[in-house]
Amino acid sequence: MSHFTLKSLNELPSRYRANLINSCTGYKSCNLIASKSNTGVSNVAIFNSIVHIGSHPPMLGFILRPVTVPRGTYENIKKTEFFTVNQVHKDFIPSAHHTAAKYDTLTSEFDKTELTEEYIDNFHAPYVKNSPIKIGCKYVNEYVIKENNTILIIGTIEHLYLKDGLIHDDGWVQLDKADIVSCIGLDGYALPKLLDRYEYAKPEKASKILTRN
Repeated sequence: MSHFTLKSLNELPSRYRANLINSCTGYKSCNLIASKSNTGVSNVAIFNSIVHIGSHPPMLGFILRPVTVPRGTYENIKKTEFFTVNQVHKDFIPSAHHTAAKYDTLTSEFDKTELTEEYIDNFHAPYVKNSPIKIGCKYVNEYVIKENNTILIIGTIEHLYLKDGLIHDDGWVQLDKADIVSCIGLDGYALPKLLDRYEYAKPEKASKILTRN
């Protein structure tokens, strides 16, 4: 088994260390966050840090790297308050990955990829048209993580669109039915498959399988 101490991790080449730490914690969500400036320029970028914050009210969060350089996503959200979160489908992985390229804030990544922006219900920010799950969010707050100057952005979920056939009777969404991918580190993509889903765990009671592949 490979073993790294804090000292040995800090002594690794930066890119090797980034790959190692980003991938060793497991599969991450894979989403495209889209926004639009107050001058009408759209922006879309891939993120693997979307987290559930709460369901009542429905909120999510994501981590932004330090804003020591221009960040189109951050600037748009701060000025307009609106953004969308769009799950990545296996068929547009190359385009989704390319949105990580550093274009200037006057260039829309939609114009540089095969992704198509879509506007629904007069929401200010665009959605990614072929995404099977799309979430329209409004900025609520942000928290600076002092240890590395990253920012946790919190948004309320104002709109949720899901492809037909994904929602079970109890509200559970079966993501693998939509061929939604997950991230491994910064540049790896995987297609998860459901094994089993279990009922709510209770003390001294064996867990019963609810859904099986």
